[in-house]
Amino acid sequence: MYYHFLVVALGTLVNNGLAATTFSPARPPAVPLAGIPIPGTYQVLGHASGRKFNLSHQKDSSADSLARGPQPGEAVGPNGAVTGWTGLIKVDGTSYTWMGQPKIGDDFPTNVEQTSFEYTSQRSTFIMNIVGKVSMNVTFISPIAPKDLKRQSIIGSYLQVTVASTDGASHSVQLYADTTAEWVSIRNTDTAQWSFSNRNGVASHKSWRQTQSEFNDDFADDGSHWGNWYWSTAATSSLTSQSGGHETVRGNFLKDGKLPNTQDSNYRAISDNFPVFAFANDLKNVGKTPITTLYTIVHAQKNAIKFDGANGDISLPSLWTSYFDSDLAMVEFLYKDYSTVDGSIDHVFAVDSLAAGGQDYLTITSLSARQAFGGVQLCGTTSKPYLFLKEISSDGNIQTVDVIFPAIPIFLYSNPVLVKYLLDPLFENQEAGRFPKQWSIHDLGAHYPQAIGHEDGQQEDMPVEECGNMIITTLAYAQRTSDTAYLSQHYQLLKQWAGFLITDALIPDQQFSTDDFQGKLINQTNLALKGIIGIEAMAEISKLTGNNADATNFANVARDYIKRWQEMAVVKDANPPHTNLAYHDSNSHGLLYNLYADKLLGLGFVPNSIYDMQSTFYPTVADEYGVPLDTRNANTKSDWEMWVAAISSPSTKTMFYSKLANWIKNTPTNRAFTDLFNTQTGDFGTGKFAARPVVGGHFAALALIGAPKNAAGVRRGVEFKA
Repeated sequence: MYYHFLVVALGTLVNNGLAATTFSPARPPAVPLAGIPIPGTYQVLGHASGRKFNLSHQKDSSADSLARGPQPGEAVGPNGAVTGWTGLIKVDGTSYTWMGQPKIGDDFPTNVEQTSFEYTSQRSTFIMNIVGKVSMNVTFISPIAPKDLKRQSIIGSYLQVTVASTDGASHSVQLYADTTAEWVSIRNTDTAQWSFSNRNGVASHKSWRQTQSEFNDDFADDGSHWGNWYWSTAATSSLTSQSGGHETVRGNFLKDGKLPNTQDSNYRAISDNFPVFAFANDLKNVGKTPITTLYTIVHAQKNAIKFDGANGDISLPSLWTSYFDSDLAMVEFLYKDYSTVDGSIDHVFAVDSLAAGGQDYLTITSLSARQAFGGVQLCGTTSKPYLFLKEISSDGNIQTVDVIFPAIPIFLYSNPVLVKYLLDPLFENQEAGRFPKQWSIHDLGAHYPQAIGHEDGQQEDMPVEECGNMIITTLAYAQRTSDTAYLSQHYQLLKQWAGFLITDALIPDQQFSTDDFQGKLINQTNLALKGIIGIEAMAEISKLTGNNADATNFANVARDYIKRWQEMAVVKDANPPHTNLAYHDSNSHGLLYNLYADKLLGLGFVPNSIYDMQSTFYPTVADEYGVPLDTRNANTKSDWEMWVAAISSPSTKTMFYSKLANWIKNTPTNRAFTDLFNTQTGDFGTGKFAARPVVGGHFAALALIGAPKNAAGVRRGVEFKA
């Protein structure tokens, strides 16, 4: 599943005498709620001024709905939009708000008391108390199904609300939830249209932008300008529904505890008496036996990506269209499929994370999983699937090679075939002759979802970076699947890139690495190491494909280069010794994260002394929230920290995990997990990144589960229930 960039701008709950919410495993900077639209729906949180939070919030909050992307304000961009989502409940005739901040006339219904919050890899759960009479369990679920392409292709999430009496008495309870037309467009001046249906027991409000613009051809934007939205629930005898102006519809529920089953036919601008799409359920007399109401929200696009592939520009369908003949068939399947969302992924991710790094590591990985999968979208057909990735927040690029590279650990760990689906569009475009340069392309387009490439060669060049990334990633996939045919299929292009690395990797000229926010630099030590490991990886590819002469040549070059690299890269006189940021600059240092590729590929190529030296060094330069990326400033990258941690000594590994988990609990940032932050203050670093799929790199330790043990074999991959 992929998530558009929504942020739940729910405001904050100031201290009003309610009990403080408890958090497990941590209080995150933002809470993932729904898996739509790219990269997700989040409740912004943060820790500024010691503020508390509720899913519902105070009437003095500055926001009364959900904001979507790019996120509003300086954190991401100025053109944020709003996506409204509201929950109300009546208990014994008294109305309360459990989600959002609805204003009906001059009235703000009283907030419920939120007592606890917990997140796992797929779920965010809020426990609420209503004046000691009734409890609510409100759980948002974005399923992760890496080995089930049918389910993973659906762009949708669940909201489950369970209500039970807590005082031994029965209480009359009515439940309400709505979404607004703001979901369909980033601009509230656009006209929305809507309809209502009941298909095989699933009631759905459908809404859409009246003037559709497939692939955002009208203007570049983080939000989708086409497709249909479905807000659904079970069509039971206790259900009533309505579409109409927000105050009218919500007011009907507050007055009557139900809705009149009417539909507004006045299609209009989103901000014109904001249309809402509402459901109300009469739960009748609620006792100690819990009563559950299930909702789904889905974004359906028939065509998803414009792609310049082997046959020129084509429209790629969403992969779900290969399994379902209509939007409503897919919506019905998702709703009725809820019983299969059994938590097995949560369990496996948790068990493996605890084994690899303890509770702090689980705190990190469980917050990262939905965000990583939230940046990708399955397209194409069952015979030729593609997985497209959006860079998110740093810019709107599609299929950025140096964003795929840090993200691959979660895909290698959960289903290595997904890495092939990420690589395929890049190979197809370049092998069709649509990129004119000797080195690898940087991305397939400046604006998602237009993967139209760079036939003119005009792009942000990262020559050594992207060549190394492509070779290493391709081999990592092939090793875990024994797909040597894939290596043979792309051998000529891989060899071309390796040839470039031979000329440019050992002494890199002035150029960008993936950390382009730090600026260009000559003689980059870490970048050179990536290129050299890339050459050694090409030797392995040559050997696996029977190109033995090439294998010998690439291996000889790589082994010569790694010896020469050590002479220029190691500051031997330092106490303790360490590698530098740039050759012969003894006053510099940085995270040597590209060393991880040697372990990921099981090459045994870089001397163990380098691993030991760096592992000893990192704790000596650690700040409160982590180790700086390099000596140019105090910023770090969480993905690269986790790469380094995965190959460090036990004590250094523990240090990295502890400091990042501490950052999650205390950062003043209030957006979805930023991978770039200041190690001293915990605030955003240079460039306010948020919700990027690079957090897949936090699974670096788990990706090593599938790393080659030795020349004789490959470890089995992790198995999941569908």
